[in-house]
Amino acid sequence: MISEYALNDIVEMKKEHPCHKSKYWKIIRIGADIKIKCQGCGAVVLMERYEFERKCKKLIKKADETRD
Repeated sequence: MISEYALNDIVEMKKEHPCHKSKYWKIIRIGADIKIKCQGCGAVVLMERYEFERKCKKLIKKADETRD
């Protein structure tokens, strides 16, 4: 479980996407629910925050903090 994550962060989930093109996901929406996008095929998955925190393995890359 990761404690802090932000929009456009790249994360690795415990299970990879069935497309097998990439193990990494980009966070594209944060709120009560978290929307993530597969970096391989572009599929989008929406899940509840607690489910995301349970299934997330680690933070791969933080989003650029200097962007507005």
